[in-house]
Amino acid sequence: MSSKETIMLSQEQETLLIPLYAKATESHRARPIFSDPKAGEILAAVAYDFSSLRVPRKTSITLCLRATRLDAVARNFLNQNPTGRVLHLGCGLDSRCLRIPPAEADWYDLDLPMVIDLRRKFYPEKPNYHLVASSVTAWDWIEQIPPDGRPTLVIAEGLLMYLTEADVRTLILKLQQRFPGCHVVADVYSQLTVRQISRHPSLKKTGATIRWGIDEAKAIERWGTGIRLIEEWYFAQAEEINRLSKIHAALFKLAGRFAAANLAHRIIQLELS
Repeated sequence: MSSKETIMLSQEQETLLIPLYAKATESHRARPIFSDPKAGEILAAVAYDFSSLRVPRKTSITLCLRATRLDAVARNFLNQNPTGRVLHLGCGLDSRCLRIPPAEADWYDLDLPMVIDLRRKFYPEKPNYHLVASSVTAWDWIEQIPPDGRPTLVIAEGLLMYLTEADVRTLILKLQQRFPGCHVVADVYSQLTVRQISRHPSLKKTGATIRWGIDEAKAIERWGTGIRLIEEWYFAQAEEINRLSKIHAALFKLAGRFAAANLAHRIIQLELS
């Protein structure tokens, strides 16, 4: 792009800029734990004071570890299902569709219409790459994706905590009905994190509201027959923490010794049969 694109987003929508900023800045560190050249390209092309987000280093690390883990899940899924389908809900400006090119698979990136309008400037649609402009809770978007029986992976990155529990439950049940056998991978907060995170400097800047957290992830299985929790992954398990500075590596490893710290923010994977 020859000139900077002015970002016009609501306060809550500005949360999509936090992971973009974290990935771009991490990519320029001497020993990055995550590389995302596209994030840097977008950062340089938009007119926004990213420093105003006040993203702490620990938050940047967590967001990059989250992206790395979800990339690994997507890569493994496409290796096993090269003609499958990936749905990335609440995609923001993330470049996973480039980091994990779908080849023969179909890839759908969904976000609010204003976000998708901006995204189109950086990610043009292709025959097997689709942009869906919709709120995830405007449920008719799901009708745009054919229920053709192919293996499906649904990624909800930095999304579910902004929904109500009723909406999370409805989303899971609708995905199960439309794409039986699909897998859903998402990061979730504990209930304690939901109560405390309003003090986070980046969220205070954007005015975003965190609504949902869960302590016992297996409780999701009770939402309906055929829902199965197949993995609960903690950030302290990430191999990449060994490449961090000594102090940050020690902090993440220490946190991993405590159940409450592990539950605070983790990644779960569900199978919906």
